[in-house]
Amino acid sequence: MKKLKHLFDSNRAWADEIKREDPNFFSELSKQQAPEYLWIGCSDSRVPANQIVRLPPGAVFVHRNIANVVVHTDLNCLSVIQYAVDVLKVKHIVVCGHYGCGGIKASLEKTEHGLIDNWLRHVKDVIRFNADELEGLEGEAKTNALCELNIIEQVRNVCNTTVVKKAWREGAELSIHGWIYSIENGILKDLDTTVSSLEEAAENNRRK
Repeated sequence: MKKLKHLFDSNRAWADEIKREDPNFFSELSKQQAPEYLWIGCSDSRVPANQIVRLPPGAVFVHRNIANVVVHTDLNCLSVIQYAVDVLKVKHIVVCGHYGCGGIKASLEKTEHGLIDNWLRHVKDVIRFNADELEGLEGEAKTNALCELNIIEQVRNVCNTTVVKKAWREGAELSIHGWIYSIENGILKDLDTTVSSLEEAAENNRRK
């Protein structure tokens, strides 16, 4: 039976290194979490939220799924958003996708992929909503354009959740952002989709 001992060894070495640098780090971290950010990202193992923005444990509350999709019937995602907004009082929700996303690529293919096709139906909706923008594009250009369009749509979906709308009605300081990450160079790009109020959300909805 393999018990992945090397991962436990790595964990021990990491914890020891942290404690050498800051002996009180874990005792302080264990008292509470008070992140300012909720990160809704892709499950891709190459896009670790804390590391790419160089923030320590405890600074980012994270939800990840295939193709960073926000669905109004996904109680998992909605529960994370509610906890982050109502309990943790985060100030920012970041929807972050990445170029070359496997889920986005699969949604553009005509072949069947099994169970995941049901999830990717939401991305196929984005394709339908943005048919004009995608027309004439092929290959990587089309995939990357859809990666960006999907983020823009998911920002809109976050803004339209009952949790976020309620928070804005009650005067919460809360902004929703759409970012995209390049695995090839490690750089984040802001898609200029920031929404910070019910009025801005309504205007954002009218753009499509």
